[in-house]
Amino acid sequence: MFSVWYTVGLGFNLGSSSAGRHGNEEASQDFLNTCSRDGVSCTAKAGLPAEPEEENNSERACDTLLMCIVTVLNHGLRNGGGVGDVLRRPSKNEPLFPARVIYDLLFYFIVIIIVLNLIFGVIIDTFADLRSEKQKKEEVLKTTCFICGLERDKFDNKTVSFEEHIKLEHNIWNYLYFIVLVREKNKTDYTGPESYVALMIKSKNLDWFPRMQAMSLVVTDGDGDQNEMRNLQDRLTSTMNVVSQLTGQLTELKEQMTDQRKRRQRMGFVDVQSGGGAGAASMSPSVAGGNHPMSNKP
Repeated sequence: MFSVWYTVGLGFNLGSSSAGRHGNEEASQDFLNTCSRDGVSCTAKAGLPAEPEEENNSERACDTLLMCIVTVLNHGLRNGGGVGDVLRRPSKNEPLFPARVIYDLLFYFIVIIIVLNLIFGVIIDTFADLRSEKQKKEEVLKTTCFICGLERDKFDNKTVSFEEHIKLEHNIWNYLYFIVLVREKNKTDYTGPESYVALMIKSKNLDWFPRMQAMSLVVTDGDGDQNEMRNLQDRLTSTMNVVSQLTGQLTELKEQMTDQRKRRQRMGFVDVQSGGGAGAASMSPSVAGGNHPMSNKP
């Protein structure tokens, strides 16, 4: 894309320089003709305006494609209006004036506004991502134990706070000192845990780290389990007492029901006996009277 701007700039430079040369030649020829018609002897050096010293000292910066590239990069990107700020300002009477205006505007909008803003946007987004990643790492280090990976909320309502845990139980520097000790210590002087850790470090295995574990939480959880067991035992004991009381009440009710049945049976037996005696007394006279005529019949 930039080669297009370089080529077009080269064309504008060459066109403007050739137009300037033709304009100077025409002006000098008109001046000489005027002098000859007036009968005045004049020379080109006397009649022509002297060229300023700056043009003699100036250098052509866009004769080749490479020089155009260097010029556009050097001046076009550093100027607020683009490369049009350093090029020759053409006259509105020149035939390439509209094309030059379009060229300057396109360079300004495409290169200065769009391309540079895209580059700056990528840079800003990259730094924003780096800053957000750094903030996330700091947040993780503040709310999560580096050794075990437990979060801060796991230590809420516990006997050990999160700050005490990361300073006393799982101190990063203590683990680093221990690793240095294992590496510097003589192998023949290793203890059992040191030999195990040395083997794990040699194999690049991190299983010796207490992942998602902490002694303070284990002790606290054990106490909590014991308390729950005690509460369950107390509840079970109270339930058994209530059950025994209900069993005693049921036994008493059964005994009362049994006594009532026995009393009813006794009262029924007495009623039956009393009814049987009264019937026998009413039937004895008839029986006697019936037997008496039969005894007197013969």
